[in-house]
Amino acid sequence: MTKDQAFSASTYNSSQPAQVGGRRPIGIDAIAFAVPRAYVDLADLAAARGVQPSKYTQGLGVLQMSVAHADEDPVTLATEAARRCLMAAGRSPSEIGLCIVGTETAVDHSKPISSYLHGLLGLPSACRVFETKHACFGGTAGLLNAIDWLAAGSARGRCALIVCTDIARYSVGTAGEPTQGAGAVAMLISEDPRLLELEPGITGCFSQNVHDFWRPLYRKDALVDGQFSVQCYLDALAGAYAEWQSLNTNPEPLVRTCYHVPYGKMARKAHQRRCQIDGLTDEAADKSFAEQVEPSLRVPSQVGNIYTGSLYLALLSLLYHQAEELAGQRIGLFSYGSGCAAEFFAGRVLPTAAEQIARAGVDDTLAHRQRLSIPVYEELRRNDVNVDQRPAEFPSAAESGAAFTMTECSPRFSGIDNQERRIYTVA
Repeated sequence: MTKDQAFSASTYNSSQPAQVGGRRPIGIDAIAFAVPRAYVDLADLAAARGVQPSKYTQGLGVLQMSVAHADEDPVTLATEAARRCLMAAGRSPSEIGLCIVGTETAVDHSKPISSYLHGLLGLPSACRVFETKHACFGGTAGLLNAIDWLAAGSARGRCALIVCTDIARYSVGTAGEPTQGAGAVAMLISEDPRLLELEPGITGCFSQNVHDFWRPLYRKDALVDGQFSVQCYLDALAGAYAEWQSLNTNPEPLVRTCYHVPYGKMARKAHQRRCQIDGLTDEAADKSFAEQVEPSLRVPSQVGNIYTGSLYLALLSLLYHQAEELAGQRIGLFSYGSGCAAEFFAGRVLPTAAEQIARAGVDDTLAHRQRLSIPVYEELRRNDVNVDQRPAEFPSAAESGAAFTMTECSPRFSGIDNQERRIYTVA
């Protein structure tokens, strides 16, 4: 991104909506994403597994799945997505007062990814940082916390940086294999946003204790009870949507809805359930899906499952394709995390959204990737189990503590030092 593409501080407030009811609007000001530099085409995977390509591409609604190399992990993906988000917003790291990372593939049982991000981005010391976990719901937990932080007045003119970052892994040859993926989505949450104004306090939630999906401490690959997980997702949608309806006093309809997208077919099932709740026929539901949901699935179909970031990748896809025509209208968002927790909420697309989403670099991000052959992909997966234990040369104190500038490349995971600390270097 060139310097003249970045917003200046004076430009930032010049075209924002007026205060409503004495409160300045709160929402998503900028969004960006990062993916690994390689992917597997699902048609190639289908051929290698002896199934018809349509079973994956149409049955699951997935065309490609991102695959991480040994030097790419949730920290590097989060850092790159956050760097791009700040650039898209025309913001400095010094303006961030809250940084929350949602993930279910953390790199450490104790040290959060947010602390790595704090150092790699050069965030100020007067910044609250932490990590949230609830399967795929972790990013939404961070977003809702940021909204409350801003609404309470704790921001004092600063912004919140919310990053969802994950690598979805399932064992090679299993039913879950074609629903893998990797990536990160970063969002800047602020007053007077330019993308999506959210509605603080008007969210429907649903939670229960279930074992539909889990990953024991000794495993890198997740375990899932597939059919049960689908049912849990749909039950959670019904519960969260019902509470949202009871709280929503705005008669304006939701013209689009973004769902948590582990794979595209799941979003179709979710929308069908919601249409049933609303009393629509199957024919009307199919028409509604094509208009209201399909645009949000285009980018996810090229990336695959990114767990905590899946809903927000769908939102990015929707805005990238339709922000201009949706300006001023409300859209719905549904987040689900196994275990389980769910939330249904809404937001209004802002008149500046089309201009702002153009800064996310969607096409460039997807274009600069390498298509892996299946043998190369399988070799990466075989080596995956030991990647977190590979040794790295111990850096000097200055090197280990230095933050890279916003014009430099994303860091790479180099390995661990002689005290088992993770080392990141700028590529």
